[in-house]
Amino acid sequence: MLAALIFLPLAAGMASFFILGDALRRGLLVGTAFVECLLAASFWVRTPDPLWDVFGLDAPGLLVLSVTALLFLAASVYAVGYLSREDKSLRRDFTQKFHFTNAPEAVFTACLLLFLFAATVVACSRHLGLLWVGIEATTLASAPLIYFHRHRRSLEATWKYLIICSVGIALALLGNFLLDISWQQASDQAVPMTLPALLQNAGAVNERWFKAAFIFIFIGYGTKMGLAPMHTWLPDAHSEAPSLVSALLSGALLNCAFLGIARAHQLSLAAGFGAFSQELFVLFGLVSMGLAAMFIVGQSDYKRMLAYSSVEHMGVILLGVGAGGLAVFGSMLHLVCHSLTKAALFLLAGNILAAYRSQCSLEISGLHRVLPQSGPLWVAGFFAIAGSPPFGIFASEFTVLRGLTADGFGLTAFFYLLFLGVIFVGMANAVLRMAQGEAPARVEPVTEKADSTLPPACLLLAALMLGLYQPAWLRETLQAAAQVFAQ
Repeated sequence: MLAALIFLPLAAGMASFFILGDALRRGLLVGTAFVECLLAASFWVRTPDPLWDVFGLDAPGLLVLSVTALLFLAASVYAVGYLSREDKSLRRDFTQKFHFTNAPEAVFTACLLLFLFAATVVACSRHLGLLWVGIEATTLASAPLIYFHRHRRSLEATWKYLIICSVGIALALLGNFLLDISWQQASDQAVPMTLPALLQNAGAVNERWFKAAFIFIFIGYGTKMGLAPMHTWLPDAHSEAPSLVSALLSGALLNCAFLGIARAHQLSLAAGFGAFSQELFVLFGLVSMGLAAMFIVGQSDYKRMLAYSSVEHMGVILLGVGAGGLAVFGSMLHLVCHSLTKAALFLLAGNILAAYRSQCSLEISGLHRVLPQSGPLWVAGFFAIAGSPPFGIFASEFTVLRGLTADGFGLTAFFYLLFLGVIFVGMANAVLRMAQGEAPARVEPVTEKADSTLPPACLLLAALMLGLYQPAWLRETLQAAAQVFAQ
């Protein structure tokens, strides 16, 4: 079962390059996404056996895998309508340049499936080297997705994404080398770079080499996670990519990078250096929230606003893990709720962009008149992402706050609330202006189709349900994931 989960999107992605019919290719995309969701759901009932001692699922991996599979299903359903509405001139220009009659949709679909394969490898990996390969593969698979529209801004964003993230991944690779040395320096026998082996031998590690390795891993994967000040690629990539790609980047890709950092933290706790890694997490979590607050206030590009919101929420997740205790449970819940909500908002942003032909919030008004379904969902999504009750992010952010105050992080809790308040005001200023007033004369009301509104509506409904009720099976998995990263 685990082998099918991992290699199905790889096989489907390779096949997509050669399938000639658009309908068949889109069917393969949605079908693969649906099967991946079924397989991921089955693992909540029965944990799969490890595969080749390098693949396996624990609670954090299951959470990341399930969120990725669910978001990919929503994005693939959205992609069917998106690709059918895409300007056909893009296909003609690409064909004339590259003499490939089945592009660019074939490349786009294949890269989507290869991204799913890479993210699945990250979630299931028990080997730190393989985990690094998976995170690097997500970069390579998603770069062509960002460049889909092939204009100057998307080209700039793609190169910025590749260069900055590749530097970060290179630092993480150096961190893996130093991590291996940290065990060799303290032990006569070689220790495999698998999590079970490293955790079993956590007592035999050289402290200086380990801390140096952790810093390189943290900076490297933190760049991919979008932590400030290593976040500079994120606003450009998220704002220039197609909206369904932005949904996957923000809702799934960032979680993969977080999992890489969290695995290093897991080893740090086992080796007795938890205080060292936790201090870094609290510091960079607050810095990320503060910087996001600065850039969200007055931000007129609503897709860039959502991108900076992702920087904020990655800071919340990291801050909760760094605080320990109850806050770690809040971080695990926040990981799920943020992914659902932010993916929905990016899909809705795609509907707004298609109707208004503008990413500037100052040029958009009367959303409820032009987009009678997406408009109310956009406002609901704002309240959800801003942490308003009864949505799931309110529950997760409040749980993190309770953990901060219970464990003596009083000053940290003050800045945490301050940044959340500033971000709420900054986002409200843009979102509510877009929703109110009369629509511009140049924009006509749109008859929305289910493939563009049903996926974000379902994601927001799930985020709402998590704020009202958390099933026992989900709560147990969240608690198990929190125990992995709690001291």
